[in-house]
Amino acid sequence: MSSFDDRENAFENKFAHDQEMQFRADARRNKLLGLWAAELLGKTGEDADAYAREVVKSDFEEAGHEDVVRKVSGDLGDKATTDEIRSKMDQLLKVAKAQLLDE
Repeated sequence: MSSFDDRENAFENKFAHDQEMQFRADARRNKLLGLWAAELLGKTGEDADAYAREVVKSDFEEAGHEDVVRKVSGDLGDKATTDEIRSKMDQLLKVAKAQLLDE
């Protein structure tokens, strides 16, 4: 195997790893968002955890994160605007990435 092949494999492995980490960070962010929204809805304990799982599952409806924004926005109604939800998602993505790096 040539050094070019080794380099190609290394880039492919890094790309796959980066994609997996982004997927995990997005899923963690969605869970944290679900817990935040559950708190606004007055849910606690197992109800809050179940709601957070629903938010994570909602991300598989379509590409991007608008499906998550739509779900949470619909559930929260006038308790949070879509801009507040998007802002919270940005904040929580940073938290999620930090949590994954600490694991």
